[in-house]
Amino acid sequence: MTDISTTWITSTGTGDWAISAGALASGDDLASSVLISLFTDRQANSDDVIPDGSDDRRGWWGDQDQEVPIGSRLWLLDRSRLTPDVANAARVHINEALKWLIDDGVAAAITVTARISGQSQLDTIITITRNDGAKVPLKYSWVWQQT
Repeated sequence: MTDISTTWITSTGTGDWAISAGALASGDDLASSVLISLFTDRQANSDDVIPDGSDDRRGWWGDQDQEVPIGSRLWLLDRSRLTPDVANAARVHINEALKWLIDDGVAAAITVTARISGQSQLDTIITITRNDGAKVPLKYSWVWQQT
């Protein structure tokens, strides 16, 4: 049985479940797993600076006492100006969020590139190498709200 398909909607910068013939679509478990891993808020580390200045480290309550939390810390970049350092931080957060794919034997390797496109867009390309050597490229773009 496959999981519900989650798709990335570039125009809104959000994920959503796919509909097929009036029902939730299923399939492409890898792409759905990557979306959940990237766009679920992982709890901030104790030394992370929270963008809104609060002490809300977010995260999912189900991660309490778990060795490997789900999600990413990309949300920490929400109020940052889009700079090469921020693009690099996004790359680091993406690698951290997807490391479980290698640890669990789902993938043999993951390569992440992040680059600024124009003045306000961050493009990321994630290439997942499956254990059989097949490469799966996934691209995500964000229109950055400059602060």
